[in-house]
Amino acid sequence: MTKIKKWLVKLLQAIINLLEKNEKEYTPKTQVEDKAVIQKPIVDKGVNLLIIRDTFTDKSTIGKLYVNGELFCDTLELPYKDNQRSISCIPDGEYKVNLRTARESATRDYLHMIVEDVPNRSYILFHRGNKPSHTRGCILVGQTRQQNFVGNSTLAMDLLMKEVINLGGENIKLIIKNR
Repeated sequence: MTKIKKWLVKLLQAIINLLEKNEKEYTPKTQVEDKAVIQKPIVDKGVNLLIIRDTFTDKSTIGKLYVNGELFCDTLELPYKDNQRSISCIPDGEYKVNLRTARESATRDYLHMIVEDVPNRSYILFHRGNKPSHTRGCILVGQTRQQNFVGNSTLAMDLLMKEVINLGGENIKLIIKNR
């Protein structure tokens, strides 16, 4: 237990040091494809998420997720069935999104996001998963896509959380559109 406490203290100290230095540039070590330097926002304008749903089957709805206008990853949701709990994706529209820690969740042991104010629904999450049976109305993310499947979900989720945090992690807005 003391090793964990020491590690956490070192981690917090490193984060505080980075914040105090007020560095203007940050390049995540885990960045996979794009080695370009990511600029920290000077003014927090929030995070804009956009899902364009483009593939509809009787088992799933697949789309593309854009973060502040840039294509980021693929998404998989259940097919639309009149917004019914646990068997339908949520309606297209605009939503507020918040970060949610593992401590706040009974089912997820990692940082994820929760979609707020969905009519007649609750606990709609962005989380890991590959196929329709891995969701009960939530939004799964992946780096590859096939019919009724998204791949490399854990990596996509980790990179998405790092990007959202890098962009400030607050004022997250989600727009969902059907093509």
